[in-house]
Amino acid sequence: MNKKKIIIFAVCLAGLLAIQIKFFLPFMYDIAASDLFLVESKDAANPMSINTDMTALAFAHCNTYIKNEADEDQSLSFASQPTNAWTLGNYEYIVNADVEISGKDSPNVTRHYACRIQYSKGDDTSGVNDFDNWSIEGVSGLTD
Repeated sequence: MNKKKIIIFAVCLAGLLAIQIKFFLPFMYDIAASDLFLVESKDAANPMSINTDMTALAFAHCNTYIKNEADEDQSLSFASQPTNAWTLGNYEYIVNADVEISGKDSPNVTRHYACRIQYSKGDDTSGVNDFDNWSIEGVSGLTD
């Protein structure tokens, strides 16, 4: 009786694997190859660091966000320009820059941070100066 259960289990497992390979996998490949996940915008991705008006605004908005999130007893001094800035396409950017953080009871420390930020209005760039039209996806490198 025990051998029968193992054989039935193995046959069922092989059957499920065959169904997945023959039916579900080709269906998933068709979905992935379709335009379902395609986002068309005027902002194309660039693997090289760039310096444009949009990256400068992304840098400024990241600095504003960091300043708003800092403790009241901390003083922040930002670099005048980012070290690097990349566009991921569809108005999403990664900004690397330095900030000098000083506190009342702690020595000055320079942190190199990365900020991922996205402009939410797409190709309508009329509201790029408004911080509410940007969303911070994440900031790293500010803490130990």
